[in-house]
Amino acid sequence: VQLQASGGGLVQAGGSLRLSCEASGRTFSNYALGWFRQAPGKEREFVASINWSGGVTTYSNSVKGRFTISRDNAKNTVYLQMNSLKPEDTAVYYCVADRGTWLTRAPAYWGQGTLVTVSS
Repeated sequence: VQLQASGGGLVQAGGSLRLSCEASGRTFSNYALGWFRQAPGKEREFVASINWSGGVTTYSNSVKGRFTISRDNAKNTVYLQMNSLKPEDTAVYYCVADRGTWLTRAPAYWGQGTLVTVSS
Protein backbone atom coordinates (compact mmCIF):
# COMPACT_ATOMS: atom_id res chain seq x y z
CA VAL A 1 0.00 0.00 0.00
CA GLN A 2 1.24 3.51 -0.82
CA LEU A 3 0.64 6.31 1.67
CA GLN A 4 0.55 10.04 0.89
CA ALA A 5 0.37 12.41 3.86
CA SER A 6 -0.58 16.07 3.72
CA GLY A 7 -1.77 18.92 5.91
CA GLY A 8 1.37 19.88 7.77
CA GLY A 9 2.42 23.47 8.24
CA LEU A 10 3.25 26.25 10.69
CA VAL A 11 0.83 26.99 13.52
CA GLN A 12 0.97 28.93 16.76
CA ALA A 13 0.85 27.18 20.11
CA GLY A 14 -2.73 26.46 21.06
CA GLY A 15 -3.79 26.17 17.43
CA SER A 16 -5.06 23.22 15.41
CA LEU A 17 -4.11 21.29 12.30
CA ARG A 18 -5.59 18.29 10.54
CA LEU A 19 -3.33 15.83 8.81
CA SER A 20 -4.64 13.57 6.07
CA CYS A 21 -3.18 10.44 4.57
CA GLU A 22 -4.55 8.86 1.43
CA ALA A 23 -3.75 5.23 0.72
CA SER A 24 -3.65 3.46 -2.61
CA GLY A 25 -2.69 0.12 -4.01
CA ARG A 26 -4.54 -2.32 -1.75
CA THR A 27 -7.88 -2.86 -0.05
CA PHE A 28 -7.77 -0.04 2.49
CA SER A 29 -10.14 -1.61 4.98
CA ASN A 30 -7.77 -4.59 5.44
CA TYR A 31 -5.19 -2.36 7.10
CA ALA A 32 -4.68 -0.92 10.54
CA LEU A 33 -3.41 2.65 10.31
CA GLY A 34 -1.60 5.16 12.45
CA TRP A 35 0.76 8.06 12.85
CA PHE A 36 4.32 8.27 14.12
CA ARG A 37 6.43 11.40 14.46
CA GLN A 38 10.06 12.34 14.66
CA ALA A 39 11.24 15.56 16.26
CA PRO A 40 14.64 17.06 15.44
CA GLY A 41 17.38 15.09 17.16
CA LYS A 42 14.97 12.52 18.58
CA GLU A 43 13.87 9.01 17.71
CA ARG A 44 10.61 8.30 15.96
CA GLU A 45 7.74 7.78 18.35
CA PHE A 46 4.24 6.40 18.17
CA VAL A 47 1.43 8.97 18.13
CA ALA A 48 -1.87 7.22 17.42
CA SER A 49 -3.41 4.16 15.79
CA ILE A 50 -6.79 3.01 14.57
CA ASN A 51 -7.89 -0.54 13.82
CA TRP A 52 -9.24 -1.73 10.48
CA SER A 53 -12.86 -0.90 11.25
CA GLY A 54 -12.21 2.39 13.02
CA GLY A 55 -13.79 1.13 16.20
CA VAL A 56 -10.65 1.08 18.36
CA THR A 57 -8.11 3.87 18.72
CA THR A 58 -4.98 4.24 20.83
CA TYR A 59 -2.86 7.28 21.64
CA SER A 60 0.45 8.08 23.22
CA ASN A 61 0.18 9.74 26.61
CA SER A 62 1.70 12.92 25.22
CA VAL A 63 -1.18 13.54 22.79
CA LYS A 64 -4.12 11.85 24.53
CA GLY A 65 -7.01 14.25 24.88
CA ARG A 66 -5.63 16.65 22.26
CA PHE A 67 -5.33 14.53 19.11
CA THR A 68 -8.01 12.43 17.42
CA ILE A 69 -7.38 9.76 14.78
CA SER A 70 -10.15 8.71 12.41
CA ARG A 71 -10.54 6.96 9.09
CA ASP A 72 -12.89 6.99 6.14
CA ASN A 73 -12.65 3.65 4.37
CA ALA A 74 -14.79 4.90 1.50
CA LYS A 75 -12.18 7.60 0.78
CA ASN A 76 -9.13 5.45 1.63
CA THR A 77 -8.05 8.18 4.01
CA VAL A 78 -6.92 8.41 7.61
CA TYR A 79 -6.92 11.68 9.53
CA LEU A 80 -5.19 13.11 12.56
CA GLN A 81 -6.96 16.09 14.11
CA MET A 82 -4.49 17.94 16.31
CA ASN A 83 -5.80 20.49 18.80
CA SER A 84 -4.15 22.53 21.54
CA LEU A 85 -0.82 22.16 19.80
CA LYS A 86 2.37 22.69 21.77
CA PRO A 87 5.89 23.55 20.60
CA GLU A 88 6.95 20.04 21.62
CA ASP A 89 4.56 18.66 18.98
CA THR A 90 6.92 20.02 16.31
CA ALA A 91 8.02 17.05 14.21
CA VAL A 92 7.76 15.29 10.91
CA TYR A 93 4.58 13.22 11.06
CA TYR A 94 4.46 9.89 9.24
CA CYS A 95 1.39 7.99 8.20
CA VAL A 96 1.84 4.22 8.70
CA ALA A 97 -0.03 1.02 7.98
CA ASP A 98 -0.01 -2.68 8.73
CA ARG A 99 -2.08 -5.37 7.07
CA GLY A 100 -4.46 -6.83 9.63
CA THR A 101 -6.55 -5.71 12.54
CA TRP A 102 -3.97 -3.95 14.70
CA LEU A 103 -1.00 -1.68 14.12
CA THR A 104 2.30 -3.22 15.23
CA ARG A 105 5.20 -1.46 16.93
CA ALA A 106 7.13 -1.60 13.66
CA PRO A 107 4.65 -0.82 10.90
CA ALA A 108 5.39 -2.31 7.51
CA TYR A 109 4.30 0.66 5.41
CA TRP A 110 5.36 4.30 5.79
CA GLY A 111 4.40 7.48 3.99
CA GLN A 112 6.84 10.24 3.15
CA GLY A 113 6.11 12.46 6.15
CA THR A 114 4.67 15.93 6.57
CA LEU A 115 6.27 18.64 8.71
CA VAL A 116 4.36 20.24 11.57
CA THR A 117 5.94 23.27 13.21
CA VAL A 118 4.38 24.80 16.32
CA SER A 119 5.67 28.22 17.30
CA SER A 120 5.58 29.51 20.86
